[in-house]
Amino acid sequence: MKAAEIRSTFLKFFESKGHTIVASSPVVPGDDPTLLFTNAGMNQFKDVFLGFDKRAYTRATTSQKCIRAGGKHNDLDNVGYTARHHTFFEMLGNFSFGDYFKKDAISYAWELLTVHFKLPKDKLWVTVYAEDDEAYDIWNKTVGVPAERIVRIGDNKGARYASDNFWMMGDTGPCGPCTEIFYDHGPGIEGGPPGSPGEDGDRYIEIWNNVFMQFNRTEDGVMHKLPKPSVDTGMGLERLAAVLQHVHSNYEIDLFVTLLAAAKKAVDDATPNGGDCDKDSPSLKVIADHIRACSFTVVDGVIPGNAGRGYVLRRIARRAIRHGYKLGARTPFFHKLVAALVAEMGEAYPELRAAQARVTEVLQQEEERFFKTIATGMELLESALAGGAKQIDGETAFKLHDTFGFPVDLTADVCRERGLTVDEAGFNRLLDEQKERGRQAGKFKMAQGLAWSGVPTQFHGYEHLVVESVKVVGVYVDGSPVNSATAGDDAVVVLDQTPFYAESGGQVGDTGELRNGTTRMLVEDTIKIQADVFGHHGRIVEGTVNVGDSFVAKVDVERRAKTVRNHSATHLMHKALREVLGAHVQQKGSLVNADRTRFDFAHTGPLTPEQIRKVEEIVNAEVLANAAANATVMAIDDAQKSGAMMLFGEKYGDEVRVLTIGSSKELCGGTHVERTGDIGVFKVVAESGVAAGIRRIEAVTGDNALAYLQSLEDTVDKVGATLKAQPDEIPARLGAVLDHVKALEKEIEKLKGKLASAQGDELIAQAVDVKGLKVLAAKLDGADAKTLRDTMDKLKDKLKTAAIVLAAVDGDKVQIAAGVTADSIGRVKAGELVNFVAQQVGGKGGGKPDMAMAGGTDASKLAGALASVQGWVAERA
Repeated sequence: MKAAEIRSTFLKFFESKGHTIVASSPVVPGDDPTLLFTNAGMNQFKDVFLGFDKRAYTRATTSQKCIRAGGKHNDLDNVGYTARHHTFFEMLGNFSFGDYFKKDAISYAWELLTVHFKLPKDKLWVTVYAEDDEAYDIWNKTVGVPAERIVRIGDNKGARYASDNFWMMGDTGPCGPCTEIFYDHGPGIEGGPPGSPGEDGDRYIEIWNNVFMQFNRTEDGVMHKLPKPSVDTGMGLERLAAVLQHVHSNYEIDLFVTLLAAAKKAVDDATPNGGDCDKDSPSLKVIADHIRACSFTVVDGVIPGNAGRGYVLRRIARRAIRHGYKLGARTPFFHKLVAALVAEMGEAYPELRAAQARVTEVLQQEEERFFKTIATGMELLESALAGGAKQIDGETAFKLHDTFGFPVDLTADVCRERGLTVDEAGFNRLLDEQKERGRQAGKFKMAQGLAWSGVPTQFHGYEHLVVESVKVVGVYVDGSPVNSATAGDDAVVVLDQTPFYAESGGQVGDTGELRNGTTRMLVEDTIKIQADVFGHHGRIVEGTVNVGDSFVAKVDVERRAKTVRNHSATHLMHKALREVLGAHVQQKGSLVNADRTRFDFAHTGPLTPEQIRKVEEIVNAEVLANAAANATVMAIDDAQKSGAMMLFGEKYGDEVRVLTIGSSKELCGGTHVERTGDIGVFKVVAESGVAAGIRRIEAVTGDNALAYLQSLEDTVDKVGATLKAQPDEIPARLGAVLDHVKALEKEIEKLKGKLASAQGDELIAQAVDVKGLKVLAAKLDGADAKTLRDTMDKLKDKLKTAAIVLAAVDGDKVQIAAGVTADSIGRVKAGELVNFVAQQVGGKGGGKPDMAMAGGTDASKLAGALASVQGWVAERA
């Protein structure tokens, strides 16, 4: 049975059982920021299970496109080296939303596998959660699976309900036991049944997992029964196809046989003078797997890039290209596999067929970029590998990444083939340093490197956040002027007019989009190329931007609103700081973005809590007054005469914009709220020193302030719950707890002293006379450094003329004290004695002639070290 027939049979079977066939959701989740890619069939029904969404059906079945190549679920490194790992796979699933439950789910699974797919019943094993007697009885008594092929799996992950057979969506929320179905490939394959020591072998392969969501786990760990238990199942199409087609590896199923043949032909055609690569090469498996992940990712709108999903796509594509290069390909080949993939999967996923041309073009462009550098990069890598080192150093890995476009995991992939590793810590350090340099200088270089001689940009952003029919008057890619830029390019676009505010005076530049009928550009920042020329920096995600094109320019409204709230609050805060601290307060730097305002100012010492609270009171009083904000353009001389202050230290022209907001009047070209009440609420969240005489204050406004206050409230509630106190009782209750702790600590110290005294009395009898010196070397159970010293003092007083070594053990660590009475330090030195003992237990130490301390790391040798003390003293005394 071919993969396409298996998929169809599965869906039609569940349709006959009253399920609605639901189309696969995209591999890029459109409304779930917690996921990089769709990685399970239930992702699109997540809100249904949580009760946030209702559908017209209570039973559903899907064949879901899934990708696991980044984040928590990352199988990328294993692809090509194992029989069943993929970056892209299809998950067959059936779902019940409060409809049927365990009995029907198990019966459906058994009927489909044994009747429709005709799998031998004696080849199927099942697992259940150890405490799920209901599922066990259904399998055993209703379905008839013998007890010896039903395995109970308990909490095998180190905690309650942490089990291979207990599924959880997260730390809280819907969860429940699951039952898994395994196929036995027979005694010719190594491995034991599930739950046995050999379960990681390849003989018994899990093909289907039925999850029974019957509980809701709350933060306190309590499992509450759900009023409507649900079912979520998943079965990998590729694994099932391998079983039904009587092959052991997923790469031997019909779907991959076709793609492997296409990959071999494409690589051979791209090899100089023709090629004939090994048809069983793991590299061909990598290529055949990766074309699926890359193609479906592009179908769903992702293009290769340097961040997020775009970076994962680039990693996968370049990994496939490198494996083709390894097989001999020297010209682009990977994109040619798209046609074969469409022929194989286009009927099941028509969106793939519709996007065939675009997918081919995107992958071809990525190949052409990488092939320009891959030869030189591989030479550098081979040279480093030829040196005999066991590890590629971070500097080489970073150079391959930065100069030749080798993602670090691609370098690691090559090294893994040679049994080597990569210094990823060194690579990450260099990458972080580069990012920091980029943060410091990137925008300046980007703006300063662009030569412009055209007209200034007309800025409409004070009045409008959307401007139609803006015209492109300049395009830059990689710092050079071009006539056009296409999808995938990072570009800077200059417009004749714009609603986008360009970064200036501490306020960050606007983000948003430029869009027309064929093209869309995401504006990630707006900068000033010249004082009155705005550059819109971002990524073109669809179509082409040409000089002369017209667009609708739309600012991100929510981000702008957050930013202006923070900006207007900064003006009010500046005035409040001068009122509370004095006229010496002067602005020394600022950053205003959508998250918070950060304001640096001249002041000699930290603000007291009372001063911070006073600043908050002043600003919030201005907010409550809800005064209008007014901006007036006037000559700079007139502005200065009016008493307006310059907050941001910008260079202004002959005419300036004076902003009056509340009781504040300052020169400012930024964007602001219409009335102070729009700020909502103002809250200082941090105050610190950044340099001599310079303080920094950070504050939040609006919904960010609300979130901050709610977070504080959550903390107070948790502390109150721990202390069993109401919020207003916490200070007194906490004070009582701390007093109690101090009292206990004093009591412990007293007990330790009594213990030391008692042990000291017992040890006196163990002292041995060595040439007139009382020598004592002993271990003191449960002692710390202070107890060792206290006991040492008591023993010296009682033994009079003595050399003493005391030791205590905590795990593998050893604490040692040596003491010599005053009348004996001419014969034996405590520092020398303690060092002699410490060296034997993996440590060293020293101190004064009469008292010295040391530590060690090998407690197993302590007994021998203490036994050697008498001999050491005898030699020196």
